[in-house]
This record gives sequence, structure tokens and C-alpha cells, in this order.
Amino acid sequence: MAKRIRGPERVRAALEAAALDCEVLTLPGSTRTAAEAAAVVGCTVGEIAKSLVFRAGERAVVAIMSGDHRLDTGKLGAELGETVSRADADFVRAATGYAIGGVPPLGHATPAPVFMDAGLFRFERIWAAAGSPFSVFAVEPGRLRDANGAAVADLKVD
Repeated sequence: MAKRIRGPERVRAALEAAALDCEVLTLPGSTRTAAEAAAVVGCTVGEIAKSLVFRAGERAVVAIMSGDHRLDTGKLGAELGETVSRADADFVRAATGYAIGGVPPLGHATPAPVFMDAGLFRFERIWAAAGSPFSVFAVEPGRLRDANGAAVADLKVD
């Protein structure tokens, strides 16, 4: 029987494929929420990059948000040119290959449009989930944008 590849190992492979030399860290505390991740990593909540998955019809759309911003679905829909709605846990897992709380900003099971909150560019380095609720990696926002072909936009609730 083939060994199942764990989430953080898949993220390591995706980072390597994207030529990002980021170390995946497995931490003793939960990184499931932006506040938990910031506390465990030792950074501000804004430096946490939340990967949020939405639905546009039957396809997934990923919005990478600064941890201190809430996403305005109207703005995301306008950027995409379609109406978006929240995705349930089963849809998120099917689209990305990861469970909510560990969805990384790249290396998803199916290709999806990716948008990055402009607020992430306030920071030299941001922290993102790495495939589990205990794993993260740090990356410069511009390198992440380039690696996943993300469009940058103001997506936060005003």
C-alpha cells in the first residue's frame, strides 16, 4: 500500500517546485487561526497570510488575506468578474487537498485563480499555513505573488 503524503510534505514539494527556498516549520501550538498563528510564531496578526477559499459557481477561488483584514466578497467578486460565495469544508478539501486551518497559499489539488490582499505588502515577510494546523512557512509577499501568479487587489472590508 502506498504511503499517504502528509500536508506539510506536499507544501514543501510545492515550494520547491515554485523555486521558493522556504522552510516549513511544525510548531507545538495551533496555527489554525491568524491569532493563534501570530502567537505561536511571534509576529503580528497582520503578518499572517490567511488562505481563504470561495466558490465561483463550481470552481474554487483563493484569496490570501492579511490576518488583520476581513475579506469583502463583493470586492473579490468584482476582481474575478463573478459572484463568489463561501465554500464549505468539503469543497475546500476537494479543491485544495487541505482542510480548513491548514490551507496553504499554493500547491492546491486543482488550479484556481488566486488573489492577494494588498495589505500583505506592508510587511517584508509574511507567514502562511503549510498544510496542517501546526505548520507554517515564511515568505516575502512579492515572491509568493510571483510563485502562484496571484493578482494583487484591495480586498479588505472598509
